[in-house]
Amino acid sequence: MPLAETHGSARASGAPTAAEKEVSLQQWLIDHGSALIGFSGGVDSTYLACVALETLGASRVLAVTGVSPSLSSEQRALAGDIATRWRLPWLVIDTGELDDPHYSANPTNRCYFCKHELWSKLVPIATTRGLAVVVDGTNADDLADYRPGARAAHEHGVESPLAIVGLAKDEIRARSRARGLPTWNQPSAPCLASRLPYGTPVTTARLQRVETAEVALRSIGVSGDLRVRDHGDMARIEFGAASLSTWLSASGRERIAAALAGAGYTRVAVDLAGFRSGSLNVLAGIDAA
Repeated sequence: MPLAETHGSARASGAPTAAEKEVSLQQWLIDHGSALIGFSGGVDSTYLACVALETLGASRVLAVTGVSPSLSSEQRALAGDIATRWRLPWLVIDTGELDDPHYSANPTNRCYFCKHELWSKLVPIATTRGLAVVVDGTNADDLADYRPGARAAHEHGVESPLAIVGLAKDEIRARSRARGLPTWNQPSAPCLASRLPYGTPVTTARLQRVETAEVALRSIGVSGDLRVRDHGDMARIEFGAASLSTWLSASGRERIAAALAGAGYTRVAVDLAGFRSGSLNVLAGIDAA
């Protein structure tokens, strides 16, 4: 559904519009007084951080990015660029989830161990700095997905104000665009470990290979949603629907094969179903319940 139709439907049904939900978000932030934001530089956390900065002021907001081999260098650079351009108080810390054998074994609840590591470091920072609440960028749509990391957030008392006020992804994109945030149309960018099938050990080498492959595909012109799923010596690529036909052409296939050979993959498969978030969950037979 186009963004404009989303707002029109909300008005017709009597449901709050995205702009009205943003007002509720601002009030939620005012009620709490100050916040530490888990900040990835993605669509949701960027929007939340910028609203918090505008609403509370720089002295009562801190955005924190956890850095490990699971975070792509591009995503880290984007987070830094956003923080600089919007004068957002920003802190970078190292996280050690790969040192946790529960995480590196890559079980279906891998994200729980990642988020446990992150929040176990961010919550004490908030306490030390006198910030009232730690928040993440979980949105209303995320509540219907399989997200084991949400349990870790709950255990550490982390709040999800975007979800609390009912802001969905399309609404966040629309409000981000209205605010002039460059992330409004940015593809979603979960951690690099999400490219590894469950049960495949998470190693720095595998994460670097995935990142190298995705950078190589971007360099030859792949745009929009993209995932390189790592299956040993084979890369399974998911493109957005608009790009699929372009890269299935003879010349497109040749360029893809050359790009991924440079990343260390000897075989390449293109998923004809195209990009879909959480496809590894589907393969593993996992649903939101």
